[in-house]
Amino acid sequence: MRLIFAGTPTFAAVVLQDLLAHAYDVVSVLTQPDATAGRGLQSKHSPVKQVALDHGIALQQPATLKNNDGTIADLAALRPDVFVVVAYGLILPPPVLAIPRLGCLNIHASLLPRWRGAAPIQRAIMAGDDETGVCIMRMEAGLDTGPVYLCRRTPIASDDTAGSLHDRLANLGAEALRTVLATLACPDTKPEPQPAEGVTYAAKISKADGLIDWTRPGAEIERLLRGLDPVPGAYTTWRGQPLKLWRGTASASVADVPPGTVVGLTSEAVHVRCGAGVLSVSELQRPGGRRLQAAEFLRGSKLAVGDRLGD
Repeated sequence: MRLIFAGTPTFAAVVLQDLLAHAYDVVSVLTQPDATAGRGLQSKHSPVKQVALDHGIALQQPATLKNNDGTIADLAALRPDVFVVVAYGLILPPPVLAIPRLGCLNIHASLLPRWRGAAPIQRAIMAGDDETGVCIMRMEAGLDTGPVYLCRRTPIASDDTAGSLHDRLANLGAEALRTVLATLACPDTKPEPQPAEGVTYAAKISKADGLIDWTRPGAEIERLLRGLDPVPGAYTTWRGQPLKLWRGTASASVADVPPGTVVGLTSEAVHVRCGAGVLSVSELQRPGGRRLQAAEFLRGSKLAVGDRLGD
């Protein structure tokens, strides 16, 4: 089977590595153009590009595939059986979707039709879902609307972050993809349409999503911290400066003070009043600093009981 692989971030790189480890014939890789990063704005490869370079695979980095006749012609000339698309970040127009003999497969990190869109892992944690998973979908013109060949499920643990869930789902998706590829050419292998009920959308995470609203219940804020870990992180303000909070545990403790008030300081945590309950924050980060455990953070700060976060 001749595959063209399209993807960009680490999630996609895990899948590409798995395909190569199992000797699939990846004839070309598509990934987004190099980004600039760091203070010197140096060019940085995507994780998928690095895998392609390491394995000597032909690589293309078009800025767009819309009205890009040259790239589309190059892809068609490769005569692929399948396109595998994983978090590529560019829309595949109909002329590209029509190229592979057996269609375009996408690994989507949710149990479709729940959490279609850009940030299914983060949104599932933030919403308090009990489980999530991956779906192997045949792509069509709509956003994550295509029929599904296979789903794999996994529970969301109470201590899962977007990072830990990302890693688990990437490996689960790679295994599920190989299961589908093994029988894709068989006439009896047909995907099932997605249900019309239960559609939700996982909008792209913005900086505004990370701002903590202390009037919300502590359990909700705890999920926000986990859902935005490791990037971009949830944050509040303290004395006019941003303060990132990484780890927290909600409890039903009651304190007769406004939400956002620091009600206790211990070596284990900073305890903050929420709209319902208290959030005990065990890992914090000041601007330009690193993530610190509560005890280390408190040794270098003047945070005090009665201070208001978020003012």
